[in-house]
Amino acid sequence: MLSLLPSFLTQVIILMNNKLAKKFIKNSSIHIVNINHALKNIWSNTISDFIQAEDKGITITINNISSISDLQEIEKYVKSSLTSDSEHVSTPRLPQSKSYLKIVGIPFISERMNTCIFLNEIKNILKTNHLFNNIILTSKPYIIKVSLKSDMSIIWIDIWDIQSRSNTKKIINRYFNIGSFIATVCRANMNPGMPQCKNCWKWGHMAEVCHIQRSKCVKCNGPHLTKYYCHFTWCCKANDKINLPRLETKKGEPCPYMFKCLNCKGDHQANSNDCLFWKHCFNKE
Repeated sequence: MLSLLPSFLTQVIILMNNKLAKKFIKNSSIHIVNINHALKNIWSNTISDFIQAEDKGITITINNISSISDLQEIEKYVKSSLTSDSEHVSTPRLPQSKSYLKIVGIPFISERMNTCIFLNEIKNILKTNHLFNNIILTSKPYIIKVSLKSDMSIIWIDIWDIQSRSNTKKIINRYFNIGSFIATVCRANMNPGMPQCKNCWKWGHMAEVCHIQRSKCVKCNGPHLTKYYCHFTWCCKANDKINLPRLETKKGEPCPYMFKCLNCKGDHQANSNDCLFWKHCFNKE
């Protein structure tokens, strides 16, 4: 059976300025023949199909996921073709994508501090443990309890990976110590967490299914778009009849007054990272 890989998995990206990319692409058919000849000389099964110019370089589409030796041979050829400008050509790389992982077996209560485990503590564990050498996180880890009554946690981590998933393969199903506990790195599906509606700014549903017909302001929860906040709210309008006269907020300047979150009633707007709802949006309960 013929098996086709997705096109984004069979590309080699080489960064260079737009001028060099256009110069190289002019003789793309010749370059394809020469690159394939160079790859054949190192007994590679990889064959390049076509080259295209991008905003910040060129992309070579090939029939297989490139090995390190393939990339080295392609780099050697491209730089030799642009001899006088070779210092402006970056090392070829494979497209990056996200891999979703979770770490299980970590207590929710820190042994060392006898309090809930902190994000900085998790970051320090990932930074100092040899398993995670050369692993780059795409975003900060998320900590959740396994269940409401459990004393154990799940740490969700998203990492940058390459086409062969070599970074994931290095750490998947590996064990390591955290204090007296043994943690395990497991494969995970993408965890989108609890959605926040961008129409009414409440949690639990998406804007597409929101029953509120008119958009609400993320700052004051008023029946207007957020960009019109200063046009409708009292705090941004001048008032010289009160004990402490209030000046009008100038156009383009942020509102100097405190917002009130419609979800947790905290002193921030509804989509703030400081909101308790946002901090717990990945919890199961």
